[in-house]
Amino acid sequence: LAAVQSQLDAVQPLPVVFIGQHTQPTEATRVHVGGDPLKPGAVVAPASPSVLSQITASFELSSDAPEAERRLALARWIAADDNALTLRVLANRLWHYHVGTGIVDTPSDFGLLGGQPSHPELLDWLAGQLLAHQWRLKPVHRQILLSQTYRQSSAHRPSAAELDGESRLLWRYPPRRLSAEELRDTLLFVAGQLQGYISPQLAKGQAAGHGELAGGPGFRLYKFTQNNVCTYFPLDVFGPETYRRSVYHQNARASVVDLLSDFDLPDIAFAAPVRSTTTTPLQALTLLNHQFTLDIAAALAARCLPDASGSTADPSTHAVVAAMYARVLQRPPRPDELAAASRLVEQHGAVALGRGLLNLNEVLYVE
Repeated sequence: LAAVQSQLDAVQPLPVVFIGQHTQPTEATRVHVGGDPLKPGAVVAPASPSVLSQITASFELSSDAPEAERRLALARWIAADDNALTLRVLANRLWHYHVGTGIVDTPSDFGLLGGQPSHPELLDWLAGQLLAHQWRLKPVHRQILLSQTYRQSSAHRPSAAELDGESRLLWRYPPRRLSAEELRDTLLFVAGQLQGYISPQLAKGQAAGHGELAGGPGFRLYKFTQNNVCTYFPLDVFGPETYRRSVYHQNARASVVDLLSDFDLPDIAFAAPVRSTTTTPLQALTLLNHQFTLDIAAALAARCLPDASGSTADPSTHAVVAAMYARVLQRPPRPDELAAASRLVEQHGAVALGRGLLNLNEVLYVE
């Protein structure tokens, strides 16, 4: 059995392909009167919504147009160069994710019930830049990140706050807390624990964590069991196989993941164009006492401590503190911080300092 199993393990995994047979519907599409499918109304031809005909060009196909032609016509209409609505929505979302609030603060509603743009000329200009760069996002990302608006300080000015408390007019960069996934990935990265995917073809002779950060199968932060019903148990111990980017987490609607849920991960059963940002005691307790945070703090301390021989790093406490500050905060400690942190390390160890640094607003917020 062992010999046969070894031969099976040596077989390279075959590609997985989803194959289906698409057939054109034989019946025309009709309006359902009152939303009742048993009350068919007038025949509807494939076309763009007539409500948008005044702001962008429309299209209409015959009712017997093939499915592929319908999809292609819709895609071309959405991504047409003269469809200013798509360009504005896309530009607004880019701004929203960088600054925290979109130029239109209702990113999924540009209608009469949505918010009004705070800087309509800026929104049009960004949409024009997308068009000028042939819909490529990276140049527009670069323009936003290099702008004076994005790079300005988050310092509070009482006189400005009295007129614009939410900084909708962008008199400062509005501090933005990291989203749940961003926070988890940041903790893994600063501790040197963010794992990459290693394909089976490259697995031989390659150390864990040295694969590609993009691609590969997902992972779960819960244990899944199925008897009469499906049950999801949060993991108590997190191994390196879970230390991948949160985008690869196989989330389930009925599961609760402590770190992600505590920091306002939306209910994945619903769309969440704008995330809520709450401040609760449970967040502080999670960052102080959760097993994931404890493991990250221990890995961070081990990464910044000198090796046993002392040949690769300065063994002094000040050097350990400076290394941890550089790793987590990307800056050296101030004199008062260096003194206080050194006392903490001497009394309670480097892991305690790691836990403290991971709880700083300087880590949790983009300022």
